[in-house]
Amino acid sequence: MIYVHVPFCRSFCTYCDFYSEVAAKCRQNESELFDGFAQALYAEVKARGHEITDETNTLYIGGGTPSVLPLSVFKGLLDALSEVGHGGPYEEFTVEVNPEDIVEKGEAYVEGLLKLGVNRISMGVQSFDDGILKFMNRRHDADTARRAYAVLEKAGVRNISIDLIFGLPQLSDEQWADTLKKALEISPSGVLPQHISSYQLSVEPGSMLARMVEKGMWSEASDELCERQYRILCETLAHAGYHHYEISNFALPGHEAVHNSAYWRHVPYVGLGPGAHSYRRGCVPATCHPRLGGATAPQGVVAGVAGTHSPAVALRMWNKPDLKGYIADPCGIQEHEVLDDEQLVLEKVMLALRTSEGISEKYLYEHCDNPAVKRAFAAGDLEHTASGNVRIPENRFFVSDSIISEIV
Repeated sequence: MIYVHVPFCRSFCTYCDFYSEVAAKCRQNESELFDGFAQALYAEVKARGHEITDETNTLYIGGGTPSVLPLSVFKGLLDALSEVGHGGPYEEFTVEVNPEDIVEKGEAYVEGLLKLGVNRISMGVQSFDDGILKFMNRRHDADTARRAYAVLEKAGVRNISIDLIFGLPQLSDEQWADTLKKALEISPSGVLPQHISSYQLSVEPGSMLARMVEKGMWSEASDELCERQYRILCETLAHAGYHHYEISNFALPGHEAVHNSAYWRHVPYVGLGPGAHSYRRGCVPATCHPRLGGATAPQGVVAGVAGTHSPAVALRMWNKPDLKGYIADPCGIQEHEVLDDEQLVLEKVMLALRTSEGISEKYLYEHCDNPAVKRAFAAGDLEHTASGNVRIPENRFFVSDSIISEIV
């Protein structure tokens, strides 16, 4: 299970706090910049290939904006992954794209992605209201989103996910309902999007939106408005036949995201690129590849040559959000933390209870506050699934954080 973070955008969205650099500022040297990133990425793949497992055989390229990259970078990545024995084919190979890139580069670019093995596209639409898109500092308008979707379909993409955002104070319930209607009608062939992810706008530290709030230029929407719009989302997509399989994710049956579903099951993954995170459990490799100079061995991990292992631990690693440092030394910007049992339980319960599948009742009673669990059942905050697991009912998803905090 592999995640690759592409740290480039043409411009910054108002709400975004993901690490990226504005590629547009470097247009004259863009090819050199992309090549520097690509060579560092390929080196990191070769250094950390021994960490990759096929427990979930997926590749997800996100960002940032992966669609700003030329096809040659993706081809080089797959060649590097092939060298370490993980070059595909993948059960699911997703690339995130922005509408304006798809319209600009056209069918040939999308066909190139498909030839490389991409079988799923995730496109950031966010809204079909041009005023909202402008506030978000998106480069596309509603018409561009529709045109981009048509390009994807015409090129042969058969698994398309689109992202939408709700919960802005200037977004009325009527506008939101209209956005959902237009999302369901985005395909010129009349086929529903196979997957829809929809998130409530949040104010993330370091984002332009956070600075606007600090200056009194914008205020967050009320909980009442957000909960109402979330209910409209759930009801509209249920009526259209979508499976609400995770708090923010809806799929036509059979099109649930394999990669993201593995995150929610707490499956280990390898994150590559500046700003990317990884999660390991069991025996953790001690160092990066010796030819890159190695990395300081994390606490509890035996130092030595690649392949040396420590006793069973759980480890979260991440590359610092530093493109310049990454290009200079792909393994030199890695940091880590060893996860204790309490953290692991919290993460496992929190992630599982975000899903319609839920979590084992036995695990819940073994690791959580039993009286709190019983109170949650009595209050209707927890229920049994047909398989005997425990989950949060859909009508309580909106307050899931408070429910989870009560029982762990």
